[in-house]
Amino acid sequence: MTRWGLVSTIKAAPDDVLAFAAYHLELGAHRLYIYLDAPNDALPQLRAHPQIKAVETDDPWWAKRKGKPEKHQSRQFANARHAYNRKVEVDWLAHIDADEFLAPGALSISNTLGSLSTEALCARVRPVEALADGDGLWKAFHLDHRARRLATNALYPTYAPYLNAGFISHIAGKLFYRTGIDGLKAKIHNVQVHGQENPGEVHLKDIDLCHLHARNWDSWLSHFKYRHAKGSYRPELKGRGPISPHALFAEIMESEGDAGLRAFFDKVLAATPTHIAALEYQGLLRRHDLHLDAVRKKHFGSG
Repeated sequence: MTRWGLVSTIKAAPDDVLAFAAYHLELGAHRLYIYLDAPNDALPQLRAHPQIKAVETDDPWWAKRKGKPEKHQSRQFANARHAYNRKVEVDWLAHIDADEFLAPGALSISNTLGSLSTEALCARVRPVEALADGDGLWKAFHLDHRARRLATNALYPTYAPYLNAGFISHIAGKLFYRTGIDGLKAKIHNVQVHGQENPGEVHLKDIDLCHLHARNWDSWLSHFKYRHAKGSYRPELKGRGPISPHALFAEIMESEGDAGLRAFFDKVLAATPTHIAALEYQGLLRRHDLHLDAVRKKHFGSG
């Protein structure tokens, strides 16, 4: 059987950390390598599980590794590479975040990865983005650029010039990559092997990466300032149009404040009947029930 595992650098509420772990254990993950980016009450339960390798990346941890990188993204790189260079316990490894959940189709992840040719050194899963308050509803996007542009223009005419596929998070997806490859360096969305990017890459069409980027309005707004300054809407990330998402949100806040952000949220992120119907018409509505609370309780109890 093909063994697969995940590595993740996490700063989240304990129940969210445990739900992330439990969900992927339920899918058949052989190992989870979890690097806690801050002290977390979930650590004892994670360490007690035989399939989880959990590390609290405190000051002594980083002192042994030439100091703590300032940027969260750099800490992700470092932890992903640390997990990759451990004693090999899996055949394939993927780096994903705590708000991302793999959703396979008819075949298990193990069988899907096991069916790939030996020339495939990495395999990409593409994201679907949560519809806020959508109860298992997600939006997808077309890989074909022309079809994507037409659909985005139809769905979000006001914001289409600034958002790729109408997503406010990444559309690049994440990679599974084979273990034991000399010289492999893992990044967030790509890998390099001796200077070659993503050698032998294939696209896993039957696995979605469910990105729970916005659960609801309050949750999205509570994360907004960090994301705008340092996260997925940070200044250095370019958009598809004349201004970046960072600049778009700055303009909305300056001219309309929270009311403008709420209007954007309702149009682009929320699971309104109009939005759901429009996505379904475009063939871009996906349904994945994650059952996170139930699976967390199954694996870690209700305490």
